[in-house]
Amino acid sequence: MRFTFLFLINTVIMLSSSCKKEKAAEEVQEIKPTHSFAISSFGAMPDGKPVTLYTLRNRTGIEMGVINYGGIIVSLQTRDKDGKFADVVLGFDSLSSYIKSNPYFGALIGRYGNRIAKGKFKIDGTAYKLPVNNGENHLHGGLQGFDKVFWNIEVQPDSASLKLTYTSIDGEEGYPGTVQSEVMYRLTDTDELVIEYKATSDKKTIINLTQHTYFNLTGNPQQDILSHQLRIESGEYLPVDKSLIPTGELRPVINTPFDFNTFTGIGERINNSDEQLKAGGGYDHCWILRDYDGKTLRKVAELYEPTTGRAIEVSTTEPGIQFYSGNFLDGTLTGKGGVVYQQRTGLCLETQHYPDSPNRPAFPSVVLNPGETYKSTTSYRFLVRP
Repeated sequence: MRFTFLFLINTVIMLSSSCKKEKAAEEVQEIKPTHSFAISSFGAMPDGKPVTLYTLRNRTGIEMGVINYGGIIVSLQTRDKDGKFADVVLGFDSLSSYIKSNPYFGALIGRYGNRIAKGKFKIDGTAYKLPVNNGENHLHGGLQGFDKVFWNIEVQPDSASLKLTYTSIDGEEGYPGTVQSEVMYRLTDTDELVIEYKATSDKKTIINLTQHTYFNLTGNPQQDILSHQLRIESGEYLPVDKSLIPTGELRPVINTPFDFNTFTGIGERINNSDEQLKAGGGYDHCWILRDYDGKTLRKVAELYEPTTGRAIEVSTTEPGIQFYSGNFLDGTLTGKGGVVYQQRTGLCLETQHYPDSPNRPAFPSVVLNPGETYKSTTSYRFLVRP
């Protein structure tokens, strides 16, 4: 359902009239609003704490809904080649489902996106122990990661943007240091969702923030994502062990099912006998992205769905991208509109530093020192192809 907006920002009515006497009447031209937003209730937590839904819309009609619980993107409406809008992200209709059984649908992930082996790491010789919540490993920030906390949200009045902030206290989920986190969601009039991450800490710590939206560009999650075409700018990926922890090797993608340097159907090789595909039940690996310098926002991937023409260009400042093909969706979750989410009905493209980096000195560092500011930017640009 399309939202009825409570507030319209920068709505402009332009009146143009001819100064010439022969012009019989003024011409009136209405200019569409450049952006708008709505604020509404999304239910309440078991303790009664209210959850708020913020819905943004850009000039071209793309709409995005975000709640302050987990910073979750609960909906994202984009157009297809016929101009028809549909929701292209997985999620739930109710807050209770997000609380009870959410496999990180649409959530902000922190303090550390992806896995840390056995929930252990050291900083300057001091050992830290994190909760294990993925077999023997720590995943996506632990039992009460950033996906399960309340974010303070401020609407930015001059743009279709939200500023989200959260303070993670020293020792939360076992991590050292009090971390001040800030995330900007910007929905631009060039059809980009720009996500800007910042963080500071009062102690030396580790950080690796990302966003965990599941996409299905058909707009119909009763269909799987195997027909989607994917391209990733990468010459290497990180093979993993049976618990999905990187082995430390950077393995070339050439002549493997992990080569997405040209558009390739996701389902084309996903059932290949490759040992790495068996380990993850499909794709659940990190690709090493080209031209990483820690600052430059460069295009690293593109996703395309042939029947609708919908496409996404992914750009990031990060060194890696985790492509997850929804292998662990198993038909036990009922999502929006009563649709049962079967295996591979959504996929994730999570820009990030590498999994288990705190235990791999050869990987790009995830250490944040006091006085420094962690910064990261990712853009998802929504396009329509013929």
